[in-house]
Amino acid sequence: MRLSEFWNRMKLHFGDPYAESWARDYVIADLGGRTVNQALADGIAAKEVWRAVCGVSDVSARLR
Repeated sequence: MRLSEFWNRMKLHFGDPYAESWARDYVIADLGGRTVNQALADGIAAKEVWRAVCGVSDVSARLR
């Protein structure tokens, strides 16, 4: 998954302004206790990060 597709899905799910806040602040255990932004900065693939987001948030099946 491209990073642009990842952010598109984040914005579709959370809404444009909240997606960035959520990615910055919400810690996900499956990402080693990192936030989305930290995980991406540490080189974790966007697809893996998106799966972790789906695991902790009720993401629509159409966005999975």
